[in-house]
This record gives sequence, structure tokens and C-alpha cells, in this order.
Amino acid sequence: MIKKTTLKNGVRVISEALPNLSSVSIGIWVANGSRHERRESNGVAHFIEHLLFKGTTNRTALDIAREIDSVGGILNAFTSREYVCYYAKVLDRFLPKAVDILADIFTNSIFDPEEIEKERKVILQEINMVEDNPEDLVHDLFHQKFWKHHPLGMSILGDQQSVSGLTREKIIGFKDRMYRAEDIIIAAAGNVDHQELLALLEKNLPQIATGNGRETATEPVHKKRIETMERDLEQVHMCLGIRGLPQNHPRRFDAFVMNTILGGSMSSRLFQEVREKRGLAYSIYSYMASHADTGSLVIYAGSGPDHYREVMELSLGELKRLKREPVPQVELDAAREQLKGNMILSLESSDNRMSKLAKNEIYFGQYQPIDAIIAGFDLVTTDSIMEIAGQLLDDDYLTLVMLGKVEAGHTFSGISLQ
Repeated sequence: MIKKTTLKNGVRVISEALPNLSSVSIGIWVANGSRHERRESNGVAHFIEHLLFKGTTNRTALDIAREIDSVGGILNAFTSREYVCYYAKVLDRFLPKAVDILADIFTNSIFDPEEIEKERKVILQEINMVEDNPEDLVHDLFHQKFWKHHPLGMSILGDQQSVSGLTREKIIGFKDRMYRAEDIIIAAAGNVDHQELLALLEKNLPQIATGNGRETATEPVHKKRIETMERDLEQVHMCLGIRGLPQNHPRRFDAFVMNTILGGSMSSRLFQEVREKRGLAYSIYSYMASHADTGSLVIYAGSGPDHYREVMELSLGELKRLKREPVPQVELDAAREQLKGNMILSLESSDNRMSKLAKNEIYFGQYQPIDAIIAGFDLVTTDSIMEIAGQLLDDDYLTLVMLGKVEAGHTFSGISLQ
């Protein structure tokens, strides 16, 4: 059973009772991420995520680690473009301990200057690690180009200059401004009682400033972009993308099925055509990156310098095929069942259930029942896939980014979805 309570200050508390489980996952979600930063402070949301584990007025960083380890629990966090999550997973009897630790790091972190400088070095190394991994880097470069001159194009980690310029005052100022009650969701799933959870939060979570910190988001302006970056690599790494759909778009089920058919699995068209039939790439796939107000559909492939042009042309060909040819019913049915099965299997863990509660609240304002999602997939038809493909696979939104030993002087200006 799912229950939701909005506290007086605006914090939303949502829980799903799963009495057959012996675990509880609980997360404090803040509906602000890297897209809500200013360019000069890019990376600050991720920096704060790191710092909240570095000591509070009640616990040292070592105390935090030892306390969660002593109950066999997991304590972690992650930052995205639109939210940050601090979460714990413990045996149900240790939920009070998990709430106590999460509440402490969330409200009582001290942002010690020495810890800030140590963690700055860690994050700069993390940025370097992405730079040294071309598959990770090409995705970052793609988003920079696809969302050019828009906050969605900024790296979640920030860059060397912006992270180096984040002072303690800027970091605390961002947290004070953005960690407001109306942007905070506390989600829990597992063997948890909603009223007991509310009592624990009342005891451990002090008053949080009311209001919200987000400015009105602006939608990006898309234009066709093709960019190549020469680098001495064994492979050429490619991201080819077009416009996608927002998280709550009514046609999202059509787009999800289309993506699964295109490159979402080992049986997908791209994997079978490029890797299995021709052996041109070890890794090739597609994915949907959806946000509150927009999205993208991206194809990634890594191939040798002698084959990347063929891989690019095959990828374009599969995109065009989605617009021009009806998907065979058997292929549609297989993709639909794959998505439904993956979703249901993912919900067998309390942490995935907890994440679903929070993301539904962020993007829909209410819980999306499993039956409703399955019904949405069941409504997808061969005609509806062709229709959404025709709307999204537009040359005006096409972006290609290539990283590696790309042919000197070749602009790829002739690529098209027409």
C-alpha cells in the first residue's frame, strides 16, 4: 500500500509497505540538479552530494561509515541533471538508525574547509577519469553539443575551472537556496509503516526552510550540429542523437518501445545488424534521456577507424527505416514484453521501489500504478511507432559527435534523416 503525507512545511513523505520484505530503502530526494546551476558554479550540486558524507555536528565521516556498516546497511547518494538523492538500505529493524543518519547528514553537515579541499581534489580526479574514458567522455560531449547554450548541456560533475572556483560560501549558499521543503521528497519502500516513518522524521528531521529554490526552466532551442574531435584512440566513439520526449509525455510509451526495437537490447536492430551480422562494433546501443520538459534519443557506437563511417551510415539507415516501414507485429510484441518484464523484475527490490516513488512524484506529481504503465505499453501499435518516429526523427534535431581518429578534413555535412 502506498501512502503520501505532505508536512506543514511542504516536504512530501511517500511510503510503500511491502511486508514480505525484510529490508527498507529510504531516500531524501531534492528536485534540483545540475540544470539548476549557474555556469560559473557548475558542479556545485554534485560537490554538495560528496560533502554531506564528510562530517556533521554529531558525527565524523568515519562515524557515519562505521554506523551504517555496523548494521550491514548501504548509504550512498547520486546527482543527476534534475535531482539529488541521499539514500540508505537497511534491515527493517534498523530503519530508525537509517533515518537518524540521513537526517543528520542532510541538516547538520559542517562543510569543514579542510574536507572541502580534500573532496575538491577527489572530484577533479573524477573529472579526469571521465576525460580518460572515451566512451564516458563522448556522452558528455554529446550532451554539451545537443543542449548547447542550455543548462542541460552542462556536466553534472562540472569542469576543472568551475569546481576549482567553488568556495565554501558558494557551496553553502547554493544548499541554503536550493534545499527547500517544497523541493524535498522523502520516499521509503519495504517493510515500513507510514505512521512510524512520520514519527521518526518528526523526531530526527528539524525544521526545513519553506518554499522552493528553482527558477523557471527554459526549453532549449535545437539545431542540427555535427562535430568531430580528433584524438589518438584505437576506436572512434560516436554519439548520434535526435530530440526525445519529456518524462510525462503521453506518447512516451511509443517512444520507449521504438527505442527498444532500435537499440535497447541484444535483439535490437542496431545490435543485430552492426555487431552480430557485420562485426563492426563491440558496443552499440541506444537510449532515451528524458527530462521534465524535453528529452533526447541517443545512439552510441565504438568502432575502428576503418569502419566508423559504415557504422554511422547503418545507424542512420535504421532511424530512417523506423519512419518508412511499419514494425512487424512480432517485433513490436517482443519489445513490449521485454519492457514490461524488465520493469516488473526491477520492482522486486526495495531500493528500486523507493526510486520509483520519488521519480513519479517529481515528474508526475502522483504515483503511476504498474497496471497503468502496462496498459500504456499495450496501447502501442505499429502505426503509433511510425507516427512518433515521424515526429521525432527530424533532420533539424540531428546531432552527431565523433571522438577519435576521424578522417582529416571530413565534415560529415551530408548526413541526413531525409
